[in-house]
Amino acid sequence: MDLSSNSKLSRLIGCQLSSLTWKCLALVTMVLFLRAVLLHSFSGCGVIEFNNQDLILSHSLLLSSNDEGIRREKFLEVPQIVWGLNNQKIAFARACLTARMLNRTLLMPSLSASLFYKEIDQLQPISFDKVFQFDKFNSLCNGFVRLGRYSDLKNQTGIYDLQKGSGRKWTVERDMEQLKQSSRSHVDEHEVIRIVGKNSFLWHDHWPVKDYARVFECLVLVDEISKEADKVVSKIRQMGRKLRSKTETVQSDSDADTEGPSIAVAPFIAVHMRVEIDWMIHCKKLEQRSGINQICSSKQEIIQRVGNIVSLESPTVVYLAVADTLLNDSSILRGWKKGLLPLEKKNLGVDGIYKKHPYLIQSAIDYMVCSRADIFVGNSYSTFSSLVVLERTQKMMRMGIKNSCGIDVRWPSYAYNIPGESNGPRKWMTNMSDSSLQAISYGSNAISC
Repeated sequence: MDLSSNSKLSRLIGCQLSSLTWKCLALVTMVLFLRAVLLHSFSGCGVIEFNNQDLILSHSLLLSSNDEGIRREKFLEVPQIVWGLNNQKIAFARACLTARMLNRTLLMPSLSASLFYKEIDQLQPISFDKVFQFDKFNSLCNGFVRLGRYSDLKNQTGIYDLQKGSGRKWTVERDMEQLKQSSRSHVDEHEVIRIVGKNSFLWHDHWPVKDYARVFECLVLVDEISKEADKVVSKIRQMGRKLRSKTETVQSDSDADTEGPSIAVAPFIAVHMRVEIDWMIHCKKLEQRSGINQICSSKQEIIQRVGNIVSLESPTVVYLAVADTLLNDSSILRGWKKGLLPLEKKNLGVDGIYKKHPYLIQSAIDYMVCSRADIFVGNSYSTFSSLVVLERTQKMMRMGIKNSCGIDVRWPSYAYNIPGESNGPRKWMTNMSDSSLQAISYGSNAISC
């Protein structure tokens, strides 16, 4: 080979090496750029913050919103869920969010048909899918959380019992550290992580209100319960139409040229009256411990404040969501403002619908009735009232209403335990940006308005 050929070959190899070098440099530059972008993104949101003893888990630690990220072969099992309906809903959501953090499917838990602290000797378990629609839940929560059945287990790697801590030494930080360790240690190798310990309603809270609200949106009652609630709402509106029809008749007799109000739609108010003996004992103790005197409300105070709601249309039916033990207390039907017709289960003629169901189902029916009312009035320290208002807030937000204070809106809610305009109840809307569920699960007098 002559010198000319060698020169040409050297130039060719040099060009190829130069091209390869530039490609490598470009690739390295791209990798470094992407690394910088990712580090910048996670440095701002991958931080655990401490605020008022609540440990807030950044959304960057949660799974991405796709069903691919939720493992179907790894499961989380929790104890039977107890207490009242809405405490059970919170406990269930907390279990879902715990499973989400661990990147696991939650095994369908057992609920409690009876009220835990009243009927401890009759604590009847009831399957989740006897109250809420299983497939509907997974469809609506697709990519966020997932429920599985025990029949999905393959029993290949066994069960790991994870003891939830309790007491003063078991802090929010320690609870979070336990969960993080379980998601990346040998514990994660097990097919099932079974949490043992106390009621999940009392677990430490690591998630913001909007994450709980996301789970609640996926909880759809089974058709049998929904139909029972439909019957109650239909009966209430029927009574409202009769009431307004009588008013129109009187008006037309006195002034034939004036049209009365339309009776095609008969709006109604739902009032969650917390005046049971056990509640009054609890709220008095709570007032003493907290130094707040806006927790308990007497029957007279509730009746007076509901009657003072600004722009209240009359005549209107008022449905009283009260415990069965008060159905024979006729005093709750007396003293209402003229034009307001109070109705409870017995004089409405629907007590038979409730009596054939256990406590949990009765509460679910009342919850649906209250959430569908045109106006809802409750107690801001009641979990039942708080979750009803949360659902109604979500309805308004879907309509583009971010704040109901000082304006007339559809589905308004009020707290009768806090005085508002014209000595009526205070306007109430859930703060969806709250960093924890404290205000909803334990109550507060900070209700946005």
